[in-house]
Amino acid sequence: MISLNYRDSRPIYEQIKDGLRKLIVTGALRPDEKLPSVRALAAQLAINPNTIQRAYNELEGEGYIYSVPGKGSFAAGNAGADAQRRTELLAQVRELAAELNYLGVSRQELETLIEEAYES
Repeated sequence: MISLNYRDSRPIYEQIKDGLRKLIVTGALRPDEKLPSVRALAAQLAINPNTIQRAYNELEGEGYIYSVPGKGSFAAGNAGADAQRRTELLAQVRELAAELNYLGVSRQELETLIEEAYES
């Protein structure tokens, strides 16, 4: 499900958050599917439950998951619809496109890459 890289400069909670976000966006976790409990995921990854809770809290704030008291956390049905996250990602795409242009990647190559991403 999620793998951690202890040599990665990103904090563990961000790696967990990114891993879960990827599972939700790619459809590996379907809308309304229950996520592992904080304790279960912490035991599975052998890390502090507070780290998992922080990742879950941030994902909930971004709109990727929702919590039901007494039931647990679930993948949101319209994951990624959060306007702030969308704005952040579009800014990153602009920066990447500018850098790729500087490095000589043609517009056609970039368009092909985007089309392939939307097809998968």
